[in-house]
Amino acid sequence: MKNHFTTQLQIIGINPFVFIPEEILNQIFEASGKNKSPIPVKGTVNGKEFKQNLMKYLGEWRLYINLMMLKDSPKRIGETIEVFVEFDDADRTISIHPKLDQAIKESPEALANFESLIPSRKLELIRYINNLKTEASIQRNIDKIIQHLHGEIDFFGKTINSKP
Repeated sequence: MKNHFTTQLQIIGINPFVFIPEEILNQIFEASGKNKSPIPVKGTVNGKEFKQNLMKYLGEWRLYINLMMLKDSPKRIGETIEVFVEFDDADRTISIHPKLDQAIKESPEALANFESLIPSRKLELIRYINNLKTEASIQRNIDKIIQHLHGEIDFFGKTINSKP
């Protein structure tokens, strides 16, 4: 397995991570056709499967190791872990909920503001609605998102002070 390695779990701030060996990193760059983050990858950490993104931070490529990938990862800093990683060419597109899509498109202001959001923020809103279970909570939160996109409330539902 060319993309298999052992390494020591490190931390930056509160984020556990590992560095990817240069040879493996170059294989991932070649397979993905890019060398800018994020690069979607999949693999295993200590035998447990994951899907994650490789990220470049402070000039170095890192694979962040979250709690889903490795139980108690922040408590395991310094531990040697076994990693297999490869480029993930699977489609990771997440569809927008039809009711959220409709509500955004019904308001030119909401649409313009939604389109101006950075991609990660758009994805955050889409995932949030997609993970809700009841129609009532979906609608209530779509209403909040539209108010947020109109600049009436912050994302947490607090009224934004109007301009004097």
